[in-house]
Amino acid sequence: MSDLNAPAEQPVPLGRSFAVQGRKLLAYSAGTAARPPVVLLPGGGSVGLDLWPVLDGVGQFATAITYDRGGTGWSDREVRLPRSLAAVTEELLELLRVADVAGPYIFVGHSLGGFYARYLAARHPEHVAGMVLLETGHEDLRKYMPKELTDRWDAFDPDQELPDVLPQEVADFYRGLFEQEMTAWPAEIREPLIANHVHPDWLRVGMREAANISALNDEMRAAGPAPAELPMISLTAMDIDPFKRAVSMGVSDELLQAETEAKLRLYDELAATFTRGENRRIAGVGHATLPMRRPDAVVQAVRDLMAR
Repeated sequence: MSDLNAPAEQPVPLGRSFAVQGRKLLAYSAGTAARPPVVLLPGGGSVGLDLWPVLDGVGQFATAITYDRGGTGWSDREVRLPRSLAAVTEELLELLRVADVAGPYIFVGHSLGGFYARYLAARHPEHVAGMVLLETGHEDLRKYMPKELTDRWDAFDPDQELPDVLPQEVADFYRGLFEQEMTAWPAEIREPLIANHVHPDWLRVGMREAANISALNDEMRAAGPAPAELPMISLTAMDIDPFKRAVSMGVSDELLQAETEAKLRLYDELAATFTRGENRRIAGVGHATLPMRRPDAVVQAVRDLMAR
């Protein structure tokens, strides 16, 4: 429960509400009736509108849809976090059914959203026409990383308490990072999105959503591999941008560079497991900002996948 002195969350600027599994989910769509539909899956701590430039770009030539998962963003919060891959993907398929968006789909998954896309491909391949994976979550990520980095990850406590009101300097710092990434966005989307991203309740949700990463890794391993013939394009962020540096405070540039090289090996090997797999290196972006800074690269990957 937030303190009464905490700022109010800002209302959703657009989108449509759907009743799914007894809760309200907010979804956002754009585009034509072209097939296959493209479903955008935001990363942990992110919401559908964080993918707005990609939604807008893909909507120029295809049906595009994104949403806020149950328990996050502007969807109903009466959902216990964290959740399993099975629970989230079942909710997603039901949303697409209720919204009358027929598959199979191209899933575009960023980070944790990539986990959901890969789980669907492994467990429900009949619903998947292809995947574009943006810095996807992966069950073997730790095996590729320097031990010094994984030790830092292990020391982080996702259950640590956030203050009901962030210190002003902290809120201003993160607000500035988001403003830098969303400068060209329509004000009616940008302003409430930024305000809520620095709200303590949204920050708590973001930390809780992927707090069960070890269980997700096990669940993904148990799901098995996706069909090798499935078209897949992976995008790997190759640089350390201000956002990456901010969330990696105290980590040396050498260790951050080692992280980049490690994930590049992982994503190259992941792409090689598909007969039509490809891993593209994207310069000038870090993990979190890839879809915000380079929506053109994401949109082009979707175009290329549809052409196959």
